Parts: sequence; C-alpha cells; structure tokens
Amino acid sequence: MKKNAQTGFILGMVFLSSITFGQTKRLPFNTTSESQKSAKTYFDIMVNVVSTNVNYGALNSSLSDYKKSANGIQAGVSFQAGVTPTFSLVSALYFMRKGGKLKANNPLTVNESTLHVNTIEFPLLARVHVGKFYVNAGPSIAYNLGGTSKVADQSTRLLFANTSEGFKRLEAGVQMGGGVEFPFKQRRIALDIRYNYGLTNIAYEKEIRNRALMISVHFSKAWKSNPLGRN
Repeated sequence: MKKNAQTGFILGMVFLSSITFGQTKRLPFNTTSESQKSAKTYFDIMVNVVSTNVNYGALNSSLSDYKKSANGIQAGVSFQAGVTPTFSLVSALYFMRKGGKLKANNPLTVNESTLHVNTIEFPLLARVHVGKFYVNAGPSIAYNLGGTSKVADQSTRLLFANTSEGFKRLEAGVQMGGGVEFPFKQRRIALDIRYNYGLTNIAYEKEIRNRALMISVHFSKAWKSNPLGRN
C-alpha cells in the first residue's frame, strides 16, 4: 500500500510538472491569461481523508513487507496569500491523525499492530503558479496531542515522556506537491496533491517518522482585498 501511494504521488507530480512545463512553453512572454492578471488570495476550510504510514529507520527495510497504510482525517483551514500573479505563500492550520499498521508475524511487534498519533500541524509553503497549475513546497511543524498504540487486541495510550516507550511532542517535516485550479463562476475549485515527509524522530528510543499522502479539494472565493498582492 505504501509503495502504491508513493508511486501514485510520483506519477501525479510528473504529470503536473509536464503539463506545467507545457503551459510555460505555450504562454507568450508579452501576454497573460485572465487568471494571471492579478495575485489571488483564498481562505479554505479543509476536511479530508489522508493516507498515512510510518518509517522505522534502520528497521524499515525488514518491515517493508509487513507495513500497511492507515487512513486518517485532516480538518482545519488553509490560507493562500497571493504575492504576484505567479507566486503565493500558503499556510494552513489543521488537526491530522497520522500513523501506520503492521501485519501479524512482523519482526517488531510479532502481532498485528496499529499506531495512531493525533497532531496539530502548521505548514508554510511557497507556491508557483503557471496558468491553471501550480507546484509548492516548504517546511511544516507539528505538535503531537496524543495517540494510541494497539498490539493484537491490547490498546494503550501513547506516553509523552523520555522513556523506552515514550514519544515526543514536537515534530518537523517538509511538504511538497502540486495542483490544478478551475474557475467556477466567481469562485475556484482546486485539486491539491501533497506529500508530507516527517524529518524528525517522534520516539525517544525507537525510530518512528511520519509519512502522509494528502489529496484535497478546495472550493473557495477570492478575497476582495489582498494586502500582500502586487499585480
């Protein structure tokens, strides 16, 4: 499942990049489309289902055949601040449930196991627009609120303390991806594909790093005033 998700993300990004490059070649330097005449600012409410998994560091290769993705929820808000017609800054604040699963007979827990981590996350991305398409990337920070670990039928709450089974509150990562926007009357519909790559180990005496594939649809209206915009 993890390999399929990563393959889908890579193919999606190649598709978006190829179309974006093609759009760049077709746009004359002395003309702009209607959507490029001014910087746009949008505020979105996000409610999405995400596919998450876990990287186990040095043990990851031995666990690869046992790993399964877990479905999580992402809910919050996103803000795209247009700076120029081709560049925006994008921030978001949302709740997200991360984690992953291991099949039975795995080398780490032996029994089937599931890890869930509930987080509040704040990414800040630089977004480049070419016609209807865009690519973006940037850092993110997260605060882990709580979670559960389930092995076989035994479920326990995560302990956030410096112990052998303890977890850390703070997490840092990077997000990268792209999307396409469609005008709809005085609004826009945007399809966004993004990969969340956790950089920091969230456990004290184990190696656990979060990964997530996020696919979301945004439906929003442009703000009338844009303090950052430079047309």
